[in-house]
Amino acid sequence: MASNPPAACCASGFKHEGAPTGELKNIDGVNTYIAYPKDKNPEKAVIFVADIFGIYVNAQLLADEFANNGYLTIIPDIFQGDQISLSDMQSGKADLPSWLPNHQPANVEPVIESTIKYARETLGVKKIGAVGYCFGGKYVCRNLKPGQIDVGYTAHPSFVTHEELGAIKGPLSIAAAETDSIFTTQLRHESEETLIKAAQPWQINLFSGVTHGFAVRADLTDPKQKWAKEQAFCQAVAWFNQYL
Repeated sequence: MASNPPAACCASGFKHEGAPTGELKNIDGVNTYIAYPKDKNPEKAVIFVADIFGIYVNAQLLADEFANNGYLTIIPDIFQGDQISLSDMQSGKADLPSWLPNHQPANVEPVIESTIKYARETLGVKKIGAVGYCFGGKYVCRNLKPGQIDVGYTAHPSFVTHEELGAIKGPLSIAAAETDSIFTTQLRHESEETLIKAAQPWQINLFSGVTHGFAVRADLTDPKQKWAKEQAFCQAVAWFNQYL
């Protein structure tokens, strides 16, 4: 494994405050959040593959920020209404071992594929980037190939195999946490070797003083976590500006 399966830390974090400015649409039976840049017909888009909480305020606010930076951003509901709820997280009822078997590649990939098709064929997007947080990182790697995703970014990925990472066919940027039981120090170093062999442009930025989930669920009252989250976002935008 290039990163371990999700663990308890995947079901922890902080809800962010703000009013999302995008819109929710049903696209081919999939609930989808779309954040529009000023140019509502851009040639470049970002598909946002969420963590286990799916389409919720933290993800929507991040999508809005990608849109503010010029990228039409699409969050498909990869869990088809069966995301882990924030209330279950807060009460300690989140049961990942029971939940995960229903959200394997056979369940998730069709949603990713239909979203890519919608972006390219319906919206006329010519180049697609993708961001994947935690759970979503696996699907950025799996689909980083010609005709699907052109450029990838993932923060604290989980469930990624070395085979998936080694098979990427486009530029990939990774934001990593110093303390992470899923994307561990050892697995991070192994991933470096895998990425070198993949012979695609790659980047791994390591942020000190933060844990798994910081790029989407940081405690924004903590200046160190807030700074790391913001810099991880800037990392993604800079990567897309360079390669997308």
